[in-house]
Amino acid sequence: MVEKVFLCRNSELKESAMRQVAVAGIDASLVVYKVKGKVYATDALCTHGKVALTEGDLEGTTIYCPLHGGGFDVCTGKAVSPPCTVPLKTYSTVVEGDDIFGLLED
Repeated sequence: MVEKVFLCRNSELKESAMRQVAVAGIDASLVVYKVKGKVYATDALCTHGKVALTEGDLEGTTIYCPLHGGGFDVCTGKAVSPPCTVPLKTYSTVVEGDDIFGLLED
C-alpha cells in the first residue's frame, strides 16, 4: 500500500537546495531536494556515517556526506563515491500546486 504524505511547500525549496523534514508515520526524517526543477526525497542519514546529509554539500544530483565526504545520487540513492557503498532509500514525490508529497510504501 502507498501512502501520500505532505513533505513541504515547493515555494520554500529553492533550486539546487535541500531541506530535512519530519514525516508522520515513519521513524526517520527525510531530505527533500530540488535539482533542475525536479523534486527528490531520500532518507536523511548517511548509510555509512549515520550523520545528517543536510549538513553536507549538494553538487548537481550528488549529496556529499559531511563526515567522510562519500556521495550519493539523490535521484537514485546509489552510492557514487567512497567510503559509502550502501545506497540511500529514495521516495517518489508528487508536486500538487505548491505542495510536495512523498509516496511511502509499506
